[in-house]
Amino acid sequence: MTTAVSNCPDCTEAVPAGDLRVTQVLVCPGCEAELEVISVDPVEYALAPDIEEDFGE
Repeated sequence: MTTAVSNCPDCTEAVPAGDLRVTQVLVCPGCEAELEVISVDPVEYALAPDIEEDFGE
């Protein structure tokens, strides 16, 4: 179980990490941005990409 803390890439607020997996999406407690886990050792976050609607195309 990972108990590390990393910072939000948008507001630099500390984001506590629990049991994480790569591609998991979390919400920053400071700015409420959606963060994607890009690494678990060490814990790193990136802003999650916006989900675009394809309208069935």
